[in-house]
Amino acid sequence: MAAMVPLEEAKALAVEVIEIGDPIEVPLEAAHGRFLAEPVRAPRSLPNCDNSAMDGYAVKSSETSGANRDRPARMQVIETVYAGTLPQRSIGTAQAARIFTGAPMPKGADCVVRQEATRAEGDEVLVFVEAERQSNVRRVGEELPQGERVFSPGQRLDAYAVALLASLGLERVSVRRQPTVSILTVGDELVPPGRPAAGHQIYNSNAVLLGALSVEAGVKVVLSMHAGDQEAALRGAVEKLATTADLLITAGGASVGDKDLVKRVLRALGAVTVFDGVALKPGKPAGVLMLGKQPVLILPGNPGAAAVAFDQFARAMLFKRQGVTEIRWRIRVGLGSSQHKQAGLTYLLSAKLRQDEEGRRAIATIRPQGSGQLLQNVGADGWVVLPPGRADFAAGEEATMELFARVTFGASPPAREEASTDGRSASR
Repeated sequence: MAAMVPLEEAKALAVEVIEIGDPIEVPLEAAHGRFLAEPVRAPRSLPNCDNSAMDGYAVKSSETSGANRDRPARMQVIETVYAGTLPQRSIGTAQAARIFTGAPMPKGADCVVRQEATRAEGDEVLVFVEAERQSNVRRVGEELPQGERVFSPGQRLDAYAVALLASLGLERVSVRRQPTVSILTVGDELVPPGRPAAGHQIYNSNAVLLGALSVEAGVKVVLSMHAGDQEAALRGAVEKLATTADLLITAGGASVGDKDLVKRVLRALGAVTVFDGVALKPGKPAGVLMLGKQPVLILPGNPGAAAVAFDQFARAMLFKRQGVTEIRWRIRVGLGSSQHKQAGLTYLLSAKLRQDEEGRRAIATIRPQGSGQLLQNVGADGWVVLPPGRADFAAGEEATMELFARVTFGASPPAREEASTDGRSASR
């Protein structure tokens, strides 16, 4: 194996071989979870007119001056306004309009008195409180003025984002095409789940693991295959999968043993090595090769190692395809236990977060780790990152933890800001 590449350098090399996917216009219903390809500006204001924030009475605030329970303001109710209807009359002196939440404000009225502070008497209403101007009124454009940039390229469209676009009247939106992957698992020892397995055999969890991790990254798995440790079988599988997806991911047969044939087969087919081996544990055998224009990500066969390598390389590559860079929240934590490692490698250790006894400091509880294990990752909050250059870390010592939650995304490459008509930046 060639000299191992530092983790950050390997990630940069992996991302470099991926092109950003083309934009595609889709209905909002199909945009959920996708990334915007173009900026979106508000085609109308939100709200689009002054309207009532609650059920009550639209009045002139000056008419309520001094009103209280003992001396209420008495007003004539001249009409009722419902959401979806337009007021027909203007509010004058000692007049009010019965109004419901979302209904447009009548001309002349500058506030809404909640109905709990009133009492209806025939065609009149008694108001028991002083009301301030604009109280209980949703002003036009207070959420978004027309023309305002709503989202920039790279925005991930979650449920709230697509609902906001719908509230602006948008039916379709331009997003990046959904990336595709094909998966090849390798190994004579692997047996599909559900079939009998002898004591020396292992159930193939990698196919399910990598498929699920791909879906979590917003990707479609188009084909998943398994091959044994024979060159002819591997060659046939690679040739079948090589042009089926944006990225081919293999798991197993990646190290330096007699049956670790994946990289050899790829090179025999003319693949060019981008990098081969990373100064990372677990995940050291990971590599990227280019088979013509097809990027191939090689992952180790041990599921724990495959999970780390997928997390660090496949996610970055697949998000680049979607036009974004993933940005994870990193915090400083205390190590819950001492750790020993190989000094030349970066270690990523799955951990759970807890508070110390005083509740002042975050502590990372590092579970027993194994490159062939998956239990360590179930319910984990993130990776504790132990950098190269040191072998020993004491319990209680501070370290960086990369969290799985609270992920954000930035456009990749950074989207050029649009200019407004006066030449200033139009971004928010």
